Amino acid sequence: MTRSSRLARTPDRDLRGKVVAITGAGRGIGLATAGRFADAGARVVIGDLDDDVAAKAAAQVGGGAEGYVVDVSDRASFAAFLAQAEALGPVEVLVNNAGIMPLSPLVEQSDESIDKILEVNLRAVITGTQLAARTMLERGHGHVVNVASAVGRIGMAGGAVYSASKFGVVGFSEAMSAELAPGGVDVSVVLPTVVATELGAGVQAARGMRPCKPEEVADAILSVARRPRFETWVPAYAKGIFYSSNTLPRRARDAVSHAMGADTSLSKVDLEARAEYERRAGR
Repeated sequence: MTRSSRLARTPDRDLRGKVVAITGAGRGIGLATAGRFADAGARVVIGDLDDDVAAKAAAQVGGGAEGYVVDVSDRASFAAFLAQAEALGPVEVLVNNAGIMPLSPLVEQSDESIDKILEVNLRAVITGTQLAARTMLERGHGHVVNVASAVGRIGMAGGAVYSASKFGVVGFSEAMSAELAPGGVDVSVVLPTVVATELGAGVQAARGMRPCKPEEVADAILSVARRPRFETWVPAYAKGIFYSSNTLPRRARDAVSHAMGADTSLSKVDLEARAEYERRAGR
């Protein structure tokens, strides 16, 4: 029997009764993901910056879900969140989903905005992975799923710092996948394109593509948890578009991006539609 045939017959992981901790799970992708894991029988632990939002999300998800406050940019808060999750049982899966996307030309962006994007989108992923990996390695198994973005592979004008943070998540995840695999811990990265959530308000998908639903991303995360693999794009066909265009010379690649309108996706946005999100993200 070949290695590929053995892998093809590997059964999906049973998530029933397993503790799954998800950051930024009070809304959008995180909330949809919590629902999918709960439906799969997992014990879901929801983390959100707002106590009321976390509690309401847990009640909405049901299935014994718990909701706790967590500020992922604060190491002590993240550690406390994981400790609360571990009190329910070993954390089998950590989904680093929390993220923010304030958009601005770099020359107009404040230092506070830059720092916050890097703290929430990148540093928090590093912190959460480090904290969770320590206990996972002791047990010899576990899975960290980091939600990045297609912009973690394709830099976009108007969202340079956001792109940098998500590029960092992809590179960090790749390094950690190699580092933790010998200890039985999997690391995966999920790369959605534009998603129809508050974070994506006012952002237009590239021509020929459509905004994803949060549930589509949630389905991908659940699938990855059941059958670990390193890189998953949502929608799946976006991966083919990226890797195919990436074989082209830079000038041709830029022409394709321009023809699809992808080069202005984050610089030509509906500011009015994004106003409430930008206000909340800036808090």
